[in-house]
Amino acid sequence: MSSLTHRVDFGFIRYANCWEDADILLEALQVKPGDRVLSVASAGDNSFSLLSRDPELVVAVDVNRVQLHLCELKKAAFTLPEHRQFLELLGFAESARRTQLFEAVSNRLSENARAYWKQNSSLIEAGVVSQGKFERYFATFRSRLLPLIHGKKRVTQLFAAKNEGAQQKFYLEEWNTWRWRMFFRIFFSKYVMGKYGRDPEFLKEVKVPVSEYIFTKAEKHLCSPGAQQNFFLHHIMLGTFSPQLPHYARKENFEAIRKNIDRMELREGYAEMLLEDYPGITAMNLSNIFEYMNPEQFRLTGSALIARSAPGARFAYWNLMVPRRLSGIDERLVYEKEISQALSAKDKGFFYNQFILDRKA
Repeated sequence: MSSLTHRVDFGFIRYANCWEDADILLEALQVKPGDRVLSVASAGDNSFSLLSRDPELVVAVDVNRVQLHLCELKKAAFTLPEHRQFLELLGFAESARRTQLFEAVSNRLSENARAYWKQNSSLIEAGVVSQGKFERYFATFRSRLLPLIHGKKRVTQLFAAKNEGAQQKFYLEEWNTWRWRMFFRIFFSKYVMGKYGRDPEFLKEVKVPVSEYIFTKAEKHLCSPGAQQNFFLHHIMLGTFSPQLPHYARKENFEAIRKNIDRMELREGYAEMLLEDYPGITAMNLSNIFEYMNPEQFRLTGSALIARSAPGARFAYWNLMVPRRLSGIDERLVYEKEISQALSAKDKGFFYNQFILDRKA
């Protein structure tokens, strides 16, 4: 994986949010006091959520230094005395004082992170949770393509309270027009998503038709009442997290995370290499990092992660379009099939193929 840093531009924020469901992650990993957790950082959200369970340590790791600068900013935001201030600084709530709020916590940042945010203050002023490449990709869809397909009234109707039959009927008769199908397949094609949303390198191992796969997953979800309350879908279609915030940003979790905020360490590098510095890791949030690896890279990385973890360690991760399972390469791991399938069924990240929980025997 080390060559990834030479093939992908890590000089900007790729993800301003974690597009993975922290609620099912927490249910799977069952983190408890005394646990030592390794978590792929990305935008930091799910790593902060893990702090709410009172672990001894959360090591948030990423190869993208700018993503770690974002994590530092969010970490510093938790030192603000009021939840409302936290929401304003990060862009979850309207604010005319983001610069002042940043100045209030800037002394909590490392020298490099502080310099980055001073040079990119416009991102903070605009509300940083909407400023990643992936978020801007969705914003383009929302502002330029969606109005060509459906008016605001119909988009609002998509989220109106309906039973399953009515939701499915609305999708089939009102939503699933030829324009929806055409623009969706173009915008979420492998080429467009790779160029404007993610990175072509991240889709290198994908062998399925990307737009067809995502369309099928979206269709299933849009036909279900779960779509009405899905804050990921609200953000994609409406530009706001509603009716609920991501787990780490919810008011009821603010104090628990804030209390443990200094138990988080941010590290730049690859997870399997950093584990040598952190013996006794009992739980891992591995995001969907295996998606980017060829089979041999996956085997080597997975073997290192397994070998350097504690007995009984739990491994949670997502498959999007590339099937990878750690318990398939090492007999020391047990695939928690029933739990994985149950959690996949209620995953708000409806675009993922499956959520996987493996346990070290």
